[in-house]
Amino acid sequence: MSKTTADLLPCGDPVQFLNEQGELTGPGAEAEARGYTMPSDEDLLAVWRQMVIGRRFDTQATALTKQGRLAVYPSSRGQDACQVAPMLALQADDWFFPTYRDSMALVSRGLDPVEVLTLLRGSWHCGYDPVATNTAPQCTPLATQAVHAAGAGHGLARRGSDGVALCFIGDGATSEGDFHEGLNFAAVFNAPTVYFVQNNKYAISVPLAKQTKAPSLAYKGIGYGIRSEQVDGNDAAAVLAVTRTALEHASSGSGPFLIEAHTYRLEAHTNADDATRYRESDEVTQWSTRDPIARLRAYLTGTGALTAEIEEQVTAEAEEYAARVRERMNAEPEVAPLSLFEHVYAQPTPQLREQADLVRAEMDEVRA
Repeated sequence: MSKTTADLLPCGDPVQFLNEQGELTGPGAEAEARGYTMPSDEDLLAVWRQMVIGRRFDTQATALTKQGRLAVYPSSRGQDACQVAPMLALQADDWFFPTYRDSMALVSRGLDPVEVLTLLRGSWHCGYDPVATNTAPQCTPLATQAVHAAGAGHGLARRGSDGVALCFIGDGATSEGDFHEGLNFAAVFNAPTVYFVQNNKYAISVPLAKQTKAPSLAYKGIGYGIRSEQVDGNDAAAVLAVTRTALEHASSGSGPFLIEAHTYRLEAHTNADDATRYRESDEVTQWSTRDPIARLRAYLTGTGALTAEIEEQVTAEAEEYAARVRERMNAEPEVAPLSLFEHVYAQPTPQLREQADLVRAEMDEVRA
């Protein structure tokens, strides 16, 4: 059966279960008709726990940058629900394609935090094993991972796997040609790929209004024949529900899915950015009141799923996690200059061998 316009368009308003005070208000008739159901308290407690740990990791990584242990760190504070809930929705056979801002998502997926920070430390291109973890390297160039995810999804389908490729995208990346190419390929080949756009309102310093005239970024899906949805990205319950539906949609053979999560980056673009030059402090203060962790905490406290004892345990767990990261990151990395020439080509070119010989000679002079 061919898809109709109604099948493809997102809800008129972002899907929301919990308001800013953590009260259950949704999802509303339109979202409910699309099959979005409130996750269980057990699942939401797991999301809240990981958001607390992820926020503490993010704070610790920011501090490591100030201490010179990291070359750069793009914080995702404020986007915690977008970083954590989709990771807990993934299955073992699914692949994840992250951006440079998604370190919190990577540790939420269970990757070693020091291996995650290896790229941002400048020690290596990627600190973890992509094949062993079903996780692509963090992508710094905007939107190039959109094409990779389309191909990976297509490959999973050709092998008969039920796996899905989940691709994180920033709002600025939707202005890139690779975004178009990835979505178009995924749609034409019916690839099981889910594109999750974290619309944090700024492409570094460029506000959303100067990036697009679309009613919302989710409306871009109809141009490719892709089912789309928009969700309150600071409502972890809604993010989990919509992501689960999208993953099931893709896994069942129904094709790709585009999600736009409305959220906000509370910190600067990176530690090298001065956000006060392009946004007002009142705007940041306003978004601070929409904290996804506080919202979910209020709801779970109200249902009785989150007790003072559990909160104390999780807080202690987060502190221990940060302490281990800090201790391990304070150790000097092992430097292997000749590794620069590894994994460039399967068979090194004469030029590459010549360059490696020059470095080797310089190292011998230093040792002498």
